[in-house]
Amino acid sequence: MSFLNPLVLVAAVLVTAGAAYAYVVLQRRRAAALTAAGFGHLTGGRLRRHLPYALLLAALPVMLIGLARPQAQVAVPRVSGTVLLAFDVSNSMSATDVAPSRIAAAQTAATGFVEEQPDSVDVGVLVFGDQALLTQEPTADHAAATAAIQRVKASGGTSLGQAILVSLSTITGKPVTLDSVDLGYWPSATIVVFSDGEETGGPDVQAAAELAAAAGVHIQTVGVGTAKGGTVEVDGYQLSTALDESLLTAVAQVTGGTYHAAGDAATLADTTKSIDLRLTTEKEPLELTAPFAAAALLLLTLGGLLSTRWHGRIV
Repeated sequence: MSFLNPLVLVAAVLVTAGAAYAYVVLQRRRAAALTAAGFGHLTGGRLRRHLPYALLLAALPVMLIGLARPQAQVAVPRVSGTVLLAFDVSNSMSATDVAPSRIAAAQTAATGFVEEQPDSVDVGVLVFGDQALLTQEPTADHAAATAAIQRVKASGGTSLGQAILVSLSTITGKPVTLDSVDLGYWPSATIVVFSDGEETGGPDVQAAAELAAAAGVHIQTVGVGTAKGGTVEVDGYQLSTALDESLLTAVAQVTGGTYHAAGDAATLADTTKSIDLRLTTEKEPLELTAPFAAAALLLLTLGGLLSTRWHGRIV
């Protein structure tokens, strides 16, 4: 416990000691006077005689301590930390089985997700195709993160493993490969992947997910697309593409995250609302003046009531 006005504590000690001393002296003089007058038997009943005044005296230091404005550090739960939004920008994300397209629906859902986050959450944006690229460092400026989301374009293949490694590099502040060890522990960091799950190559996804799990990083995956799928045109060819939930589910489960299924744009937007971020605790000062004032008032009230009941007066 700390005090904003610590000098008041000195006054509290001196004033309380003085009041207690004055009360003891007064009671001794009263007892001596009664004894000298032949009424020594009236000095009995110590409980009734002293308790009301003890309560009134006890209220004095409590009230003065309240004036010193005591503060306690309390652990307050809050959503905080770092969230990396990883967008699959492979050619398959231009499919229109989710209107207007998979990538456009993912952009809309991710934008809504960012707008709902408190300032205590830093949001970064990463895109991945054959390679992964961080397009926005994690920042509390959510407008900057939203702008980065709107710049996402589809092209190339898919390497979810590379996306996880680059995300971990961003979180830890150092290059991360599948051979990396001792990444530290980052329980306040979360990676949210928007993808159709069609992996075309790159680092082993399972091994990358296990690295994230060892570092305490959860991966939440959002499936963008439908099982029925659609077609995309790549270099003049029509290619079929469909949502593959198995890989996205496995990645999420390895890290303690959750796979979120979404079949259309509306469902996808609702899905992002169910993404759980990490609850952390942060110590914040809590001023205790009011509780001390309430305690002093209670003591004064009890002392006054007992004094009135037993002695017919408050003092």
